[in-house]
Amino acid sequence: MLGVAAAALLGVFFGGVLWLRATGVSGAPQTYLYLEICGTLLSFCYAANALVRFRGTHDRTALILAFGFVVSGILETLGYFGLVDLLQAGPLSLGRVPMSWMVSRTLLAIVLLSALAVERRMPASRQPSREIAGALLVVVVAGYLTSAAFLAAPAAPLARAAQLLSRPWDLLPGLLFLAAAGFYHRRLRETQTLHDYALFAVTLLNAAGHAAACFSRQLFDGPFFLAEVCKTASYAVLLGGALLDQARLFEQVSALAVSDPLTGLANYRRLVTVLNGELERSQRSGRPFSVVLLDMDDLKAINDKFGHLTGSRAICRLGQVLRLNSRAIDTAARYGGDEFVLVLPDAGGDVAARVVERVRERLTHDGELPRLSVSAGAAIFPEDGDTAETLLMAADHALYRMKHRRTNLQAISRIAACL
Repeated sequence: MLGVAAAALLGVFFGGVLWLRATGVSGAPQTYLYLEICGTLLSFCYAANALVRFRGTHDRTALILAFGFVVSGILETLGYFGLVDLLQAGPLSLGRVPMSWMVSRTLLAIVLLSALAVERRMPASRQPSREIAGALLVVVVAGYLTSAAFLAAPAAPLARAAQLLSRPWDLLPGLLFLAAAGFYHRRLRETQTLHDYALFAVTLLNAAGHAAACFSRQLFDGPFFLAEVCKTASYAVLLGGALLDQARLFEQVSALAVSDPLTGLANYRRLVTVLNGELERSQRSGRPFSVVLLDMDDLKAINDKFGHLTGSRAICRLGQVLRLNSRAIDTAARYGGDEFVLVLPDAGGDVAARVVERVRERLTHDGELPRLSVSAGAAIFPEDGDTAETLLMAADHALYRMKHRRTNLQAISRIAACL
């Protein structure tokens, strides 16, 4: 089904290209220059974004592409100014292919392939300066070889208007982009980020652009403009995908900054923020709230008998129970090691006792081995303290008394799935 859809899409595309060629549709040079300016700006914007991405993720593919798009954008800018000078000087030979087009397009295709080769074949360095120097060297070598190959040609080639493929030399970058599309499609099996999908779309759009350019009889005709639109659209797609992926990475980093990596619950930093917020709100409203401190019993014995992986799994089991059996307004946090904290807004001691009882019942029916035993101590604002430190200290003292069986069970609850 997918193959049929792809064949139909190719048929529509090439049918449109041949229709543009047959009807003689053409555009104004100014429109082409505007597209060139937009493409150059988009390439520079992506390069800046890719450098930021590398600093945060050490993505060498993005680093190499950043330098590649900078060099490609510079070449396109030089071609833009050269074309402006030619337009101002007098009649322009519309059958001659701009050298900057061929060099920048071929260079970008080679850089896309080189980025994959470096990622797969060369070991990563722990020093960012070496990575940057290596990426720059790859782009400089690719740029030098590409420029030398085209500059060695005696003159810019002329379009062969009488032939079906008026510009067969556009097949070179087109085939390079098509090869890159195959490799980046294979890469999607390993990583499936928006940035990777955007890179795959870029290779396809540029391959399509050069396929259209092969049928261009002269500058500014329909197939030539379609090729330019494909190129500019590919830059826009890549920048959009990179920005969206950057936003996703930022959300992940923000979540990791306030969550415990093992259990996914709030971490100590988030706990302090929530406690301070509840203190301010409760002081304004006069309503109480509860802080429950929970400690897993005999975690060391579990580690010694079953291993640390089982001990970590036990911590995750308790964290999962706390997550699933708290109210939407409650905050469950990992306080440190095998200690957890529940912040219960608008809750007195009776509500805290019911929440603890619900956690006890879920642990009782957990069904996994080894079975767990957890102790809990509660502190109520404002009776037991009016700061985050005093509340946590009061809950810790209550928990300590529970551990040593010297407290009133109505004030401090013991959660025992199985002793």
